[in-house]
Amino acid sequence: MEIGDRLHIPCTECYRFGSSDMRAGSFANDPSLQVNSDSELSFREAVSRDISRVTMLPDKDGSGGCGGGQATSGEDYSVNLFREYLRLRTVHPEPDYDAALRFLDRIAEELGLPMKKIEVCPGRVVSIMTWQGTNPALKSILLNSHTDVVPVYQEHWKYDAFAAVKDAEGNIYARGTQDMKCVTIQYIQAIRRLKAEGKKFIRTIHLMFVPDEEVGGHKGMETFVKLPEFEELNIGFALDEGLANPGEAFTVFYGERNPWWITVHCPGSPGHGSRFVENTAAEKLRSIINSFLDFREKEKHRLNTSECFTLGDVTTVNMTMVKGGVAYNVIPAEMDVSFDLRIPPTVNLQEFEEQIKKWCKEAGEGITYEFAQKHMNQNLTSTDESDPWWNTFSTTCKAMNMTLEKEIFPAATDSRFIRAVGLPAIGFSPMNRTPILLHDHNEYLNEQVFLKGIQVYENLVPALANVPALPCDA
Repeated sequence: MEIGDRLHIPCTECYRFGSSDMRAGSFANDPSLQVNSDSELSFREAVSRDISRVTMLPDKDGSGGCGGGQATSGEDYSVNLFREYLRLRTVHPEPDYDAALRFLDRIAEELGLPMKKIEVCPGRVVSIMTWQGTNPALKSILLNSHTDVVPVYQEHWKYDAFAAVKDAEGNIYARGTQDMKCVTIQYIQAIRRLKAEGKKFIRTIHLMFVPDEEVGGHKGMETFVKLPEFEELNIGFALDEGLANPGEAFTVFYGERNPWWITVHCPGSPGHGSRFVENTAAEKLRSIINSFLDFREKEKHRLNTSECFTLGDVTTVNMTMVKGGVAYNVIPAEMDVSFDLRIPPTVNLQEFEEQIKKWCKEAGEGITYEFAQKHMNQNLTSTDESDPWWNTFSTTCKAMNMTLEKEIFPAATDSRFIRAVGLPAIGFSPMNRTPILLHDHNEYLNEQVFLKGIQVYENLVPALANVPALPCDA
């Protein structure tokens, strides 16, 4: 899920750790551990030696346990791989995408799948592993995930946010456990198991790994869907990220709200701070703020008084920035206010913008506004039982005794770009009985919930990849 185009988190806050030995990459930079053709030190020996030098972080109960990223004896390989991926510092504002690409190269080789890389923008590479179906002319299945994660305030975390510590209860703490490195590894491990069983499917399966989703996707999926390489994938149906569900059910998302980031400029008469100057910027600013926040209260009331609504069904409004003034005793000639709006696909966007224009006119003369972001796509993915893709997805989940809750996604994911080019996409992360902690301090996922998710994809992927030929395949 996105965090916006601009990051205002001090680097010293994002990257401060308790021990220099725990910094990602400290072992890789140790010349004594570099492996080459003249060295008898194997990779596994190097890793073992790395681990032995780590200062152990305490687990939840205060014992050594499996803190500090040490692989527990007998730990499931999938969990071990998940924790390895979590330790890659693909964190903004300077994500280590090269580390992710090296990791994915290795995985592709292990799976015996070809991997194609497309540099959609300088330093921004989309990687695609492809498992060809027995009838490659049919539309393909896309398993999409992003490789980047949002920054952390390390002082608020129990453990190093990039150490992938597993506590005594099996909770794995790291940035990206929920958003969305779990899904990446669940895709990979489901494919690994299916290939090991000798399975074959009629439709081609693409595993796609994209950069920069967390900063809006402008140098990732938004650009890639416009390239011929995307069209050549011949996608028929896509799976992407969803959210955890604290209850027994699993949440699936078939659409998203449109983010509008708007700044309203309020000009006014300047003057000395000791006078009652008429037509000031502040008076206009107050009117604008009141109009937006009054609307916010109405939408909040709609959400709180309806049993049918979720957050994705209403428009959220939040004032995020105010700018203006040069001195205490100078009345400013202009003041600006910015809002983050998230508008559901049920709202007429043209009418909504007309309402904004009306608020500006009512506030006074000369008021203008501009958008830093203004998404207009309102495509929804069908969840009608007559739709073959949704029917396959939902019936497969029901066969696993999974209860599905359909919602509009409250924030934004790369799914919106996939839907914008006319393709069906479902947002789904198989995490129930799990608090929603994406972008939060102490983000974690329990290893049993993670492992269950692999089994879910082991059933979903074959079902989707064996959907018989459809009219769209022609």
